Amino acid sequence: MPMGGAGNPAHGVALTEQVIDAVRRDPAASALSYRHVPWVTDGTPEPMVADALDKVVFPSGRPLSPSLRAWLAFDSGLLERHGWFAPGGGFAPRRLDRLVRDELGEPWAEIFEPLAERFPECFLLPGGSDSRRILAVGEPDSEGEYPVLALDVDDMPFVGLMYPGFDVYVAHTAGLVEYDFPTYTAMVDHPTYGPRMREHSVTRFAGKDYAEYPF
Repeated sequence: MPMGGAGNPAHGVALTEQVIDAVRRDPAASALSYRHVPWVTDGTPEPMVADALDKVVFPSGRPLSPSLRAWLAFDSGLLERHGWFAPGGGFAPRRLDRLVRDELGEPWAEIFEPLAERFPECFLLPGGSDSRRILAVGEPDSEGEYPVLALDVDDMPFVGLMYPGFDVYVAHTAGLVEYDFPTYTAMVDHPTYGPRMREHSVTRFAGKDYAEYPF
């Protein structure tokens, strides 16, 4: 059963709460060093209403990961600004090919269409310049977390595992987890996060870390 990292400061809720503590100290700070993306809209957190948070699930019926639940209890504005929610409320995921179309244009969407059924519930996250960061809901890892993928079309169209979950993504973005990425998928060899990355490689990429054109 997924534990959500409740007792381990390197994973899940415990790691995410460290990020939340850091953001509370400077909520208007930018999440990215190369582009102004404030952690919190206008410096004021917008927590999801507790009653709604207790009941909310993704359209597929899959639950929120522990780290996402902890983050939304603190603030929903960052994710709202990146298109996570429908106008009438609830989540608004996009299939991978639709997200590619919206972000990069129609020609690229057709190229990624063969992967769309494998990644039916995707959400955009801050990060990347020509590339994108995407949370892909599906089979969770042993911490109950969904992976964050890197999407790139700069050389060959590519999508691959970058972080094992929102917990590690947000901690690395906030500077609490220090890691230089020689490649997008390098964290598969990380001593702490590699095991979770390899879980996702089995369920998402048939044992590989990525998919590259032709898909």
